[in-house]
Amino acid sequence: MKPPAVAAPVDGTGPVVLDGSSLTVEDVVEVARGGRKVEVAAAAWDAVAASRAVVDGLVERGEVAYGITTGFGEFAHVTIRRDQVRELQRNLIMSHSVGVGEPLPRDVVRAMMVLRANALVKGVSGVRRGLVERLLLLLNEDAVPVVPSRGSVGSSGDLAPLAHMALPIIGLGKVDVGEDALVSAAEMHGRLGIEPLVLEAKEGLALINGTQMMGAVTCLAVHDAGALIQDAQIAAAMAIEALLGSVRPFDARIHALRAHPGQAAVAANLRALTRDSRIVQSHVGCSRVQDAYSLRCTPQVLGACRDAVARVRDVVAVEANSATDNPLVFPDGDIVSQGNFHGEPLALALDALAVAVAEVASLSERRTERMVNPDLSEGLKPFLVDAGGLNSGFMIAQYAAAALVSENKVYAHPASVDSIPTSANQEDHNSMGSVAALKLGPVLRNARCVVAIEALCAAQALDFKAEEGLRPGVGSAAAHDEIRRHVPRLERDRILADDIQALDALLASGRLRQAVAAAGVDLL
Repeated sequence: MKPPAVAAPVDGTGPVVLDGSSLTVEDVVEVARGGRKVEVAAAAWDAVAASRAVVDGLVERGEVAYGITTGFGEFAHVTIRRDQVRELQRNLIMSHSVGVGEPLPRDVVRAMMVLRANALVKGVSGVRRGLVERLLLLLNEDAVPVVPSRGSVGSSGDLAPLAHMALPIIGLGKVDVGEDALVSAAEMHGRLGIEPLVLEAKEGLALINGTQMMGAVTCLAVHDAGALIQDAQIAAAMAIEALLGSVRPFDARIHALRAHPGQAAVAANLRALTRDSRIVQSHVGCSRVQDAYSLRCTPQVLGACRDAVARVRDVVAVEANSATDNPLVFPDGDIVSQGNFHGEPLALALDALAVAVAEVASLSERRTERMVNPDLSEGLKPFLVDAGGLNSGFMIAQYAAAALVSENKVYAHPASVDSIPTSANQEDHNSMGSVAALKLGPVLRNARCVVAIEALCAAQALDFKAEEGLRPGVGSAAAHDEIRRHVPRLERDRILADDIQALDALLASGRLRQAVAAAGVDLL
């Protein structure tokens, strides 16, 4: 899988300290993309030791507990001898490494690693301190396991992806050491001057029984979706001005009467972006009664999308600090088989996020259509170009946006409503959250391209307004000027794919939002 262009990472300082209960989405993003180091809080090591002592005592007494002295899944009834415990854990990692398809992006795997380590230090997984230290050593040295993207059904945890993540710990598999350089686990161990770790009772199961592949994608996606929605508001403000839209529907009194926080925030942002607009002032009192929904209802639509992202953020914030393996080992010595590994909370959240992001793009494309369509563009030049006919202008750019929006409708079909039983029907309902995670990446990439196309068209339209002596609002103007630093005005036909790519990169970098902020518009 080609790593997606992503929103600019948040810059952190100092190491992220894991304690099993306070890891944030921002922490995960900073570790995954910003390279922040990771440490463990001293108190968490005490919890890890207490949990491990319970497992050691159980093995010493020869008692039976799932996954510790038994087989797995349908083999839970098979008791394992004490002298086979290490072999059992090693076999588990190897047998569950069945992933197929292109590798997950490095940032996703790094996020998986920090999330899994945080779950282990909650002190209910029964692992040794040395196992957590080895996982964090690889993370801090940026030795990233190569993890195939397909093979998880999102219950019993992300078994296959996490097994591949665990392979290098025991000296197997491949490792990405940066700049697309792949080495064997054996070579990686040689470089670091370490030996492969021999897994003890419960440790293989503790590494792979969890929702960290789904959680990793969700953490990164809510960060990127939040950035995209801000960019979409900037593009919307530019388009609304270019289309002579009214700003009266963004009046704060209106949105106070329907108290969705996202709606009010988007309305406030649109007011700020269009502040002091000579374009808006030029058509106050015109005969048009009301605008089309794609202009007038922007706060209601993008606000709902913003709220959806916030809800998904809340879900993954809980998941990032949850114990999701099976069985759980309690300090009082109780070992309980249960279902915290089931990915349903994330599966539903990921599907909802895909729908919300798809809607961002859908609304954006409708404004693009209005700008290029001479029957709807309020006097803008047909397809936003001089000498139309000889030049096609942005005609086919709207086709591209429409194609991406249509593709997103396919990806937005929920994966979480499906289930295929596994393990001889012992695991008879699976979340398919991993499928929801994998299809979210294309939705985000497509949506940002659609918003980039709208921003390109809006900048061109605002150039025409400038010829009339009309300057847009302070935020729209700052965005227009930043776009023109990267893409020149379209005077005659050229290869627009290059322009779209440049705008997509501009959005991904965060510089458009930064330019607007520098002009005094701080988006909520």
